[in-house]
Amino acid sequence: MDLNGKKVGIALTGSFCTYEKMFIELQKLVSAGADVYPIMSDASTSIKSRFGKPDTYVTKVREITGKEPISSIEDAEPIGPKAFLDVLAILPCTGNTAAKLANGITDTPVLMAAKAHIRNNKPLVISISTNDGLGMNLKNIGLLCNSKNIYFVPFGQDNYEKKPNSLVAHTELLIPTLEMALEHRQYQPILKDYERPGH
Repeated sequence: MDLNGKKVGIALTGSFCTYEKMFIELQKLVSAGADVYPIMSDASTSIKSRFGKPDTYVTKVREITGKEPISSIEDAEPIGPKAFLDVLAILPCTGNTAAKLANGITDTPVLMAAKAHIRNNKPLVISISTNDGLGMNLKNIGLLCNSKNIYFVPFGQDNYEKKPNSLVAHTELLIPTLEMALEHRQYQPILKDYERPGH
């Protein structure tokens, strides 16, 4: 399904190492004609890391989408009753956010947006990025994989030698995953290896 004219929510959480790739996909969505609504977690608007400053992230999101990011639980709640999004993607989705989502916890703007959106039986896409995807968070990812209206951007082990439990989505597959999610289908294969160094 074409994304031109579709209202697409993009919710950012605190996996800052993936932001560079995320911004590329955000621009692709806008170029494809999607009407993008950004939502930012508390972490993404407040934590300064070695990857950048929160003010820079907010400015970049605003410049690409032309919209002020939703950054409070109160502002995210109307996504439910207004039902204006066609699809929502958590990009990136940290292990913390995945764990809370799987267990019904709603304590950030992103989680409120997800809860509000899902109640309308509309697709939610998860672009996972977590160092414990094959550890403590594996059970939560499993729960989400088996949940109605939740779809995953294909993911794999990004560094199996140094971080054997780490899982990261192939963000370059965001758009085709969104297109299929709008048809209530999971993009396949959901497990996709990263290229091994030296191979």
